[in-house]
Amino acid sequence: MNTRARHLILPLGGALIATGMIGATLTTSAGAETKPTPVKSGKLANNGTDAKAIAGAWTPSKLKAATHFNEDSSLSAKLKASTSKASADGKAGSIAPTGDGDKTAGTSKNVNLPTNVGKVFFQVDGKPYWCSGTSVQSKYHNLVATAGHCVYDTDANKYVDNFVFIPGYYQGKAPWGIYVGGKVNLHSDFTVYEDYDYDYAFVNVYNGIKQTGEKTVDKATFDAYKGPKWAKDVEITKDEYQKKVDEKGGETADAWSKSTGSETVLPWGTAGGQKVLKEVTKDEYDKAPAVNSKQNYAKAPAKTATEFVDEVTYNNYKGPGYKKMVDSAYTITHYFVKYWVKKATSVKYYKTVFTIKTFVDAGRLGDNVGGQGFTWNRSTKAKQFSFGYPTASHLDGNKAYTGETMKWCYGQTAAAPAVSKYKAEEQLAIKCAFTPGATGGPFLIVYKNANRTGYLNGVVSLTLDTDGNGRYDHITTPYFNSDTYGVYKAAASQWTGKLTTS
Repeated sequence: MNTRARHLILPLGGALIATGMIGATLTTSAGAETKPTPVKSGKLANNGTDAKAIAGAWTPSKLKAATHFNEDSSLSAKLKASTSKASADGKAGSIAPTGDGDKTAGTSKNVNLPTNVGKVFFQVDGKPYWCSGTSVQSKYHNLVATAGHCVYDTDANKYVDNFVFIPGYYQGKAPWGIYVGGKVNLHSDFTVYEDYDYDYAFVNVYNGIKQTGEKTVDKATFDAYKGPKWAKDVEITKDEYQKKVDEKGGETADAWSKSTGSETVLPWGTAGGQKVLKEVTKDEYDKAPAVNSKQNYAKAPAKTATEFVDEVTYNNYKGPGYKKMVDSAYTITHYFVKYWVKKATSVKYYKTVFTIKTFVDAGRLGDNVGGQGFTWNRSTKAKQFSFGYPTASHLDGNKAYTGETMKWCYGQTAAAPAVSKYKAEEQLAIKCAFTPGATGGPFLIVYKNANRTGYLNGVVSLTLDTDGNGRYDHITTPYFNSDTYGVYKAAASQWTGKLTTS
């Protein structure tokens, strides 16, 4: 190994942990060599409106329903050490972390868990998944590091959908907000060749938002609102209906009638008849007579309403409403026509209640939970912590983790086994019993227990059972070299814009 990085010594022991400092101070060489890096950049959300819709779609129930992204992240076999070893390709360098030691994500076996590690949630083929991830220091305090295959779908050759990061995630809760991915930066060797020696990604996120509840609004506000919203028809009395009709000079969304029995259609305006509404398809609505034509089955635009729904509701809906994707959000628009009838039975009366989901601005990611430092071209034999949310069972059926709480591993890196399936030839590994679910979590050197920060020196790429005995025993990471720094540098200076909560 031809490394020019100064070796790092990170002792393990209860005495050091008790003092609040795990490891020694990180030393770096002056500056770092730079070279052009093949960076693959792209958008995960088009704008703040799109991002707000994405954040609103991740309800607590949907977060709990998501499953770990196990595809292309594990292997069980009797693996041999790689003959190709990772090594530094330039001077070592580092970017200092920012911490928020007054906040806590809890402890686990005397280790203070970092507040800036959490879960990244996303969708592939419409299904919700998650990996682990971490906040990392950047110019605008808006950067998340995770595994490349948790952001880029190599099967479909496209980015995943509806990406969000939730630091400190626990059982559907987002204590410091939800941060929507805006831009992503990867190494092009991963996106082009699916080379897991470059299985890392840096995602710029919008300012965080917190879902604060629901608010009933009028139709105009509802129509103008760009975030998650829905409409519900509520039955009212005839007196309530008549009072509102008299007040408004006719039927509105606040008071409208619907036939519940048999009816005979009469010429428009015939004595003894009444107006009723019928929901129709968009095509039928477009072909209907104008609202003031005094004809049966004319348009009733006052009743038109668009609701934003979750993906399951959208896919299962079979009614006449018009389904449409709007800025990655699932919408169903309902259209109505009016006609004149004589009722053989009764008429029911309704009002439409319009509801929007409300948010508050949680601020920038790094301002809330800090950001891990970043370092590259370090020793391939450094002692490191890794944090994440393992969840899958071991291959022998043993279920050691739930995926609901953050866990940690600690060990000294060494050359990882070669895994030809993923073109992984120069990865590093530590001995660790993590199961899939921890993928994307950080490898940290010089982790300070008091501040809950260290230096990002890798991300969990593969979970391996290296001896084929049915138990995962190693986790791997790409070696962070000058190319990795180049991708990080490109991401660390990018601004995502402002996500508004109004």
